[in-house]
Amino acid sequence: MSVNRESAALEVSGLSFDFGANPALVDVGFSVDAGRFKVLLGPNGAGKTTLFSLITRLFDSSAGCIKVNGADLRKDSLKALARMGVVFQAPTLDLDLSVRQNLMYHAALHGMDKVDALDQMEEELARLEMAERSDEKIRQLNGGHRRRVEIARALMHRPRLLLLDEPTVGLDVPTRFDIVEHVHRLVRDDGIAVLWATHLIDEIYDDDEVIILHQGRVRADGTRSEVVATTGMDSISGAFDVLTRGSAE
Repeated sequence: MSVNRESAALEVSGLSFDFGANPALVDVGFSVDAGRFKVLLGPNGAGKTTLFSLITRLFDSSAGCIKVNGADLRKDSLKALARMGVVFQAPTLDLDLSVRQNLMYHAALHGMDKVDALDQMEEELARLEMAERSDEKIRQLNGGHRRRVEIARALMHRPRLLLLDEPTVGLDVPTRFDIVEHVHRLVRDDGIAVLWATHLIDEIYDDDEVIILHQGRVRADGTRSEVVATTGMDSISGAFDVLTRGSAE
């Protein structure tokens, strides 16, 4: 499967990856445009985390192409990676540093001016209602607040693409929905492109775009209503059940 979208913040085409003799991704292709929230929906083991590992250059594959705002990830890695922010499924904050120290360290890695970084930190923490916690150590925060800090950190360098891999796993329902709404608001207000990986159907809004990934293959790609229509079902949960039933061969 291939894409050719000049306006895309993220373009993936012909991407395949194997773990030895076991294919994890097979000819995966899709795009995410600026100002769009795209949900990567799949059951556990579908290949979502492998795909994120390839997009963030933790893994490499010679089969296929990934571009971020037009920059080829393989040929111009630094330029491509500088344009994305990432929230991984596993926590990556330094527990013994404060919220402020975690964010400022990230800003320094991206070569941000200190004054600019402080302004950006204050803005992101304020939007996430975390400003009063900037001097607290990460280990003092609960799971939901830690996730908010990770989102703020991912936005410090003003990326045009935000990747989130199962960002609400383990959180209580109110916190989960607060984070889902915050990221949707970023899309609406800032025009950022978002790829949000999840297995939770209730995190999908009516106007979101959806990719359904099953056994390493893209089974559907379109708006929520388009994906539902292709299956003849009356809901996204019904469409998901149909598209992830049995083998993807």
